[in-house]
Amino acid sequence: MQALTAWRRIACVFLPFAAGYYLSYVFRTINALIGGQLSSDIGLETADLGLLTSVYFLVFAAVQIPIGISLDRFGPRRIQSVLLLVAAAGAALFAVATGFLSLLIARAMLGLGVAAALMAGLKSIVLWFPKERVALLNGYMIMLGSLGAVTATAPAEYLLRWMNWRQLFEILAFATGATAILIYVVVPERIMGRSTIRNTLSSVLGDPRFWRIAPLSAACIGSAWSLQGLWASPWLTDVERFDHPRLVGQLFTMSIVLCGGAWSFGTLVHCIRQRRAGVEIIVAAIAGLFIAAQLSLILRLPLPSILPWSVIAIAGTATVVSFAAIAEYFPPELTGRANGALNVLHFGWAFVSQCGTGLILQQWPVVDGHRTVFAYQAAFGLNLVVQIAAFVWFALPWLGSFGRRMGSNPLRLPASVSDAVETFMPCEQLLVVMPANTDSEW
Repeated sequence: MQALTAWRRIACVFLPFAAGYYLSYVFRTINALIGGQLSSDIGLETADLGLLTSVYFLVFAAVQIPIGISLDRFGPRRIQSVLLLVAAAGAALFAVATGFLSLLIARAMLGLGVAAALMAGLKSIVLWFPKERVALLNGYMIMLGSLGAVTATAPAEYLLRWMNWRQLFEILAFATGATAILIYVVVPERIMGRSTIRNTLSSVLGDPRFWRIAPLSAACIGSAWSLQGLWASPWLTDVERFDHPRLVGQLFTMSIVLCGGAWSFGTLVHCIRQRRAGVEIIVAAIAGLFIAAQLSLILRLPLPSILPWSVIAIAGTATVVSFAAIAEYFPPELTGRANGALNVLHFGWAFVSQCGTGLILQQWPVVDGHRTVFAYQAAFGLNLVVQIAAFVWFALPWLGSFGRRMGSNPLRLPASVSDAVETFMPCEQLLVVMPANTDSEW
């Protein structure tokens, strides 16, 4: 009976919300594939394409706190189904848009419509599944959602051989509307208690531990979304000089790596929590690898291109680790608000990074159909400086404790003590004969 209940929960709760998150990932990353067609069909400049793609993140970030309150009050079933209908309307408008403004409005509607996709899925897991399985299921949720990034590469490219991007968005609009109906009809209702959001949210935002990890998580994860969602494709085309089939192949590989990273992080956090160990060290390790990968691109180190870009793709799934770290700081009734506040920073920085990169690239001219390597180095390098500053801020308590331990090291004696010959005693004279005592504890 327990096994039957578990499978019913997976079929009626987990999978419908995973489908919604899958669609959100398709919409997030599809512009990396169709960006060239949008630019040629609509006449978009580089900065226009950056703003068009990044407005998704701006709207997404702006509504995270209100959505968190609504999820607590009305439940994930109602909120997710209503918002996905908004996303379906946005996809339909995108399919028929003929100018930059209508595309921008449609993209903003998509950002609003899928803004609850991840948080609703995580909330449903907390409501319907055992606490000890939450971290593992969070990883599975993000892994299945990441398949949307896979779909937005080679499979979508195959479909575009038979149709144009407008027809593709018509299909996505239908699939999104169907998913909204599925969630509303299939997912069972769960009675929600009233939220004390004013007190609890202030408790999250007033906690210094949140502001220690949040800048690093936002700078790295938001940048990873920005790069994979749009700027990986121009880099590979302009700097690496990939042709279109090779470009699609590398984007497909990055998406597969993305899915594997989500599953690996979820499993790793699950194992670490079972051993009652902290996950902050994983956050630091991921950030260090992510920074090193971007540095190798900027310095043009002689590495296969897929290696640093795979690390960048994996970093985009580190939300599993960040949410797990946040969960260690706050009680269960606060983790939803804390995750929502952290998500605001994730998507806020993704917008700043994606839009800012387009503005910086626009300052350099196009030579023979390609932008110069220095333009990308300048744009990516400025983003990297922010990540390094956030990493130093995150590591300051560790560096301080390490310095204090080194300062109190007993081996570092003053010269007057170590050179004092008159205090030297042979080891034989230091021996003390202890009286026999059978009750002594050694």
